[in-house]
Amino acid sequence: MKIAILGMGCATCNKLEDTVRLAVKETGIDAQIEHVKDIKQIMAYGVMTTPALVIDGK
Repeated sequence: MKIAILGMGCATCNKLEDTVRLAVKETGIDAQIEHVKDIKQIMAYGVMTTPALVIDGK
């Protein structure tokens, strides 16, 4: 599973990343976690507000 947190690094975005990492650890899910901070990459997902969460490209 690939999980992407989309956000420029604001406090809310960082909190979402922390929450996702904790959930993955506690559940034992095999996942790659990436925090995407590049605005061009974020826009490529069609996201208008952040933070946003993308799982396996969706």
